[in-house]
Amino acid sequence: MRRREFLSVLGAAALLGSKADAAPRTYRLAAMNPAFPMPEGSPFGDIIIKAMAKYGYVVGQNLIYDSLCPMGDVAKIAPMLAELKSRGADAIIIIGYPTAVAAKAIGIPIVAAVGLGDPVATGLIQSQAHPGGNLTGISDVAAMLSTKRLSLLKELSPKLRKVAMLWNKDDLGMTQRYATSAKSAEAMGFSVQALGVAEPDDFEEAFAAMKAEHPDAILMVTDSLTNLNRKRVFEFAAARKLPAIYEYDFLARDGGLMSYGPDIGESFDRAAALVDRIFKGANPGDLPFEEPTRYPLVVNLKTARAMGLEIPPNLLALADEVLE
Repeated sequence: MRRREFLSVLGAAALLGSKADAAPRTYRLAAMNPAFPMPEGSPFGDIIIKAMAKYGYVVGQNLIYDSLCPMGDVAKIAPMLAELKSRGADAIIIIGYPTAVAAKAIGIPIVAAVGLGDPVATGLIQSQAHPGGNLTGISDVAAMLSTKRLSLLKELSPKLRKVAMLWNKDDLGMTQRYATSAKSAEAMGFSVQALGVAEPDDFEEAFAAMKAEHPDAILMVTDSLTNLNRKRVFEFAAARKLPAIYEYDFLARDGGLMSYGPDIGESFDRAAALVDRIFKGANPGDLPFEEPTRYPLVVNLKTARAMGLEIPPNLLALADEVLE
């Protein structure tokens, strides 16, 4: 081959190589919610995918989205996370304290979006400003939220004296959140009926305890166990005409009387922003935990009417959304 031809071929090969090197990378994002699936096409899955698109990641172009769900079986969380890791996940968006504990152990960058509890109090991270390890996410401002939820219940039921609190006692994150809620209630002069559950059968015992001691209202702490049994709580509260408040807006839309808590859409959007930084090379342990900025109050007027409860006009005026 002549020298000129050789140099031409060599130059073409180099050009092709540079184009291949410049090809955009495809990232793999995994997600796990221990209560219900979040695949593409599901409500939460679509929220995550739309949030990632805001930062330039599009499924089918430069993003692969993967999701698994143990449907409340905590024993399945670790092996499912290991499977997501084996599929090549670059980062995992997770919900819940048990998921965070298992995800930390597999070494993949983790972004906690919802339901983590206080990660410092439970030992998941070193501090909000410098988490350390492989975990970052959205923090839980339980003290402020507990006081507000109890105030809303008082607004709805001025004679409120005793609040039944229902939570998963086997979930350290939610036990800590219950403790914060109970402390807030006691500071406001309310007594607390503590109803810790650990499995579906325990809900009947909790209902029996409320029938015997008659609380004035219910506050349900949300994790996979209480979420999967939410309809039973809705039905019990309706049958006993007990005002109840829940932590997330989807619970009010699903039949609960009232909810006050972080905006799920914003939480996933903030989580997507953290994933973007991780994809660009940031260490999750160096990314400070962030706090939500929007806390919608949702009132289900249809549920209130079915229970024979009249929602005070001033409470309706405070609501960000009233479901007819």
